Parts: sequence; C-alpha cells; structure tokens
Amino acid sequence: MQLFRGSRGEVEERLERYADVAAGEPVADTKKKQPSLLTARLDEAMAGRSFASELSTQLARADLKITVAEYVALIVIAIVAGGGLAVVVFGSPFFAPLGGIVGFFAPRFYLGFAQGRRLSRFDSQLGDTLNLMVNGLRAGYSVTQAMEAVSREMPPPISIEFERVTKEIQLGLTVEQALANMLRRVKSDDLDMMVTAINVQREVGGNLGEILETISHTIRERVRIKGEIKTLTAQGMATGYVISGVPVFLLLMIFLINRPYASRLFEFPCGVAMLVCSAILIISGFTVMMKIVQIEV
Repeated sequence: MQLFRGSRGEVEERLERYADVAAGEPVADTKKKQPSLLTARLDEAMAGRSFASELSTQLARADLKITVAEYVALIVIAIVAGGGLAVVVFGSPFFAPLGGIVGFFAPRFYLGFAQGRRLSRFDSQLGDTLNLMVNGLRAGYSVTQAMEAVSREMPPPISIEFERVTKEIQLGLTVEQALANMLRRVKSDDLDMMVTAINVQREVGGNLGEILETISHTIRERVRIKGEIKTLTAQGMATGYVISGVPVFLLLMIFLINRPYASRLFEFPCGVAMLVCSAILIISGFTVMMKIVQIEV
C-alpha cells in the first residue's frame, strides 16, 4: 500500500479541493485524506463516464469521504466478503452467490441511509437558518454575508454546505451557480424553494427578508407536521419491520441449530419454490405496509 502512495505539494492539494467547482462537481472536503496512486489512476479511468459522475454526486449527498474508485472497490470487497462469510456460516458453496448479492447491495443501502439521515438533519436546520439569514438581511448584510454568518453559527451539515457556497463565490462563481451546486449536493424541496426565491429576487428585486421569512414559516410548519406523522406511524413501521424480519430470523436460527432439518427447504424443486414464494410474499407485504405509513406533506 505504501508503494502506491504518491506525494503532492501543498499548493496543489489546496487547489484540488475546489478544482471541480467550475464543472459543477461537489467540492472536496478539506480534511479528506490523499488517495493512493492506484486509486488516483482508477479515478482517472472512470472520469467522464456518466455512472462515475452520478456516483460522485451520490457520495457528496451522503457526505462520505471516499472517491468513486474507493466506493467501487468497497462494493467488490463486500461481494467477496459476503460470499465467503455465507460459505463459512452455512457450510456450503451453494450460499456463496446469495452472500455475494447481499454484499453487493450492502454499500448501496448504507449510501441511501447516509443520504436520508443527512437530508433529514439538513431539512430540520433549514428553518433556523432562514431566520438567521432574515435577521442578517434586516441588519444590513448582503446575501453572501448572511450565508457566511450561517456557516459560522449553524451546526453541520448545513454549515458545511453554506461554507462551500461562500468559498465557491469567492473563487469566482456567481451566486446562482454556487446555489445550484449546493442544490445538486442536497436534494431538498425546501432548499429548492429557498434557492428559487433568492434567484427570483436577484432578477426582479423585492424584499428578500420578507420572502425568506414566509418560506421559513412554511418549512417550520412542514417539519412540525412531519414530526407528528412520524410519531403516529411509528408503530406501523415497527410492525412492518418485525413481521418481515421474523421469518428470516427464525430460518437462520433453525438452520444454525438444526441444519439437516432446515436444509430441506433448500432442496429443488419443492423447497426452493417455497422459499421463492415466501420471499415474494414478505417483500410484497413489507412494501404495502411502508406505502401505507409513508404520507407526503
């Protein structure tokens, strides 16, 4: 691993943190470790490809400090580790493909979970952020100065995003371009409404403080309603997870306790057909229950 590591100057390192701003790519984090030479070559090989650009955006939305090449390598490692673990646990190479499939989707599930968690935290902080910007505008701040105050006063992740916006503006981007880059990194409907209001005000004029105050009130009410809905549907969601997970858990426990008894389910064709039908019914029931408890606001 040490042989593949390269050395780069301090000036080059600082410039590369914001090198992709003009292209609309997410700004690299200032605390990110330098990749190895092998990882850099893999990133260069995948540069310009559509899937690499999409993965880069997804990683930025989740705020994961890894490159596209490292994420792809992680998927490969997870596939191999999942297949090997399935063989060790179940004692048969028949389960290796199943473990590999689980390993393939595990990084994707974690990526989606990290994106959802970060987006939820961002949305919950946006109301207070707009109030802070409104107070700054009423005190005589410009929009850029108000965003700088947000980057200093608010906690992550919203402070990190607004700090990136202000640094992009300092590097020569317009306010519209910097806000569009933030909206690309944070796929939030509330943020989209705020960015649209700022862009319209910069083109046609108007009292931006009053507009943002109205948007802040709307966002606060939406967050309050979402919290009430989440409380009312918590039991339904927990029921869906428990009912869907109990059959899988029992099958694994019986397989570990009495392997010959549980292995009859994996015999072809009757046992495999029963497993396939059970999986379809479990997934269908879980999907229906999640659709019931998911209420759009």
